[in-house]
Amino acid sequence: MVNMFFSSLRAAWRLSLVLLTWGVFSLSAAAQTPSLNAPNSRDFIVAVVDALPITNHEVRLRAAQIRTQLTQQGRVVPNTDALMRESLERLINEKALLQFAKESGVDNDGTDAINASATPATAASIEKQAQREQSILQRLTDRNVPARIKISDVEIEQGLRDRQATPTNMAEVELAHILIAVPETATPSQVATLQVKANSVWARLKAGANFAEVAKEVSDSAERDRGGLMGVRPFDRYPTLFVEATQSLRVGDLSAVLPSGAGFHILKLVSKRNSNSVTITETRVRHILLRTSSQLSQTAARAQLADYRRQIEAGKADFAKLAMDHSQDASASSGGDLGWVGPGMFVPEFEQAMGQLAIGQLSDPTVSRFGVHLIQVLSRRDAAVSEREIRDIVRSNLRDKKFDETYQLWVQEVRGRSYVEYRDAPQ
Repeated sequence: MVNMFFSSLRAAWRLSLVLLTWGVFSLSAAAQTPSLNAPNSRDFIVAVVDALPITNHEVRLRAAQIRTQLTQQGRVVPNTDALMRESLERLINEKALLQFAKESGVDNDGTDAINASATPATAASIEKQAQREQSILQRLTDRNVPARIKISDVEIEQGLRDRQATPTNMAEVELAHILIAVPETATPSQVATLQVKANSVWARLKAGANFAEVAKEVSDSAERDRGGLMGVRPFDRYPTLFVEATQSLRVGDLSAVLPSGAGFHILKLVSKRNSNSVTITETRVRHILLRTSSQLSQTAARAQLADYRRQIEAGKADFAKLAMDHSQDASASSGGDLGWVGPGMFVPEFEQAMGQLAIGQLSDPTVSRFGVHLIQVLSRRDAAVSEREIRDIVRSNLRDKKFDETYQLWVQEVRGRSYVEYRDAPQ
């Protein structure tokens, strides 16, 4: 059952990467994001997918989300017209998928999600609708995409040969990132002021200031709340600008201040390891999971887990007993014990919190797409990877590489069965 939990977490992580690329972002932040450049109170239908309308307001909201995401990632932001067209296409795909979910009976909530656009929108209703729709898309994807991915023995053997032939200087690294964002409409004077700010931040760091604390204080990047940490990944999974600036750094070193279209970046090389290593650090971890719902809000779940933490630290309660009584996943019967796990087994939010804990330490309540967790690390060890495990790693990597392509092809099939009518162009 725990293996099923691991598989679910990995599948959700892969889908979240697709959704982030595709534009299905959390709307709680978007509800606070100003519309593109100037307010537009005029709303009208720009397209219809089967019977589902897409409004001009929806397109503008999505475009603002995409712009924010690209800026935080340090990527080039298209011009407004191209951004609006891309946003519309993504919304059309989403509506087609939601309609398919309704027809497939994936979730009884599908009807509510699909018809929600007919009701007046508030920030709370937008966030609730977004969470419901993303849950539906997750289940729909789990049902349709994995079975389409085929990995042959020939591909696995080639993957093993490629792994053996990989140069030893191909490393996996973790960078920490601070972004001083520059608005698209900034004047030269404003740009100069922001550059001075970035240089001042860099000087603080060189003088010994804590990178994580400074990132939480000043950074505009998506990693701000994680102290700027971007996660362990191969060098080629980072933007070219970041790779060129950090590949010659030693662990703990800072990059120079790096200008880009998004603003000014400061990077720190946190860790570096050989990607061909046959030894990994495994963690034995346990957790208590509370799933949010209409009966249990995220705020209430966090408060409840914070109370559990206080009870455990005061010696008034036992972690395993609380997990058995209250945790809402398959590990509850084992006192929340998830066993020994290697890197990459959990969604990033969980893994990030787990990685920062000392042995025996309890986390703060940690939010993931599954709910809210209270996490405790029981032990760590270096473990050799067997030939069979290496083969499983290669198979998993191949599946990950094929996931996005398979997903996109499936989305196009679903869209091709839908009736799409374009009306007035979004403004």
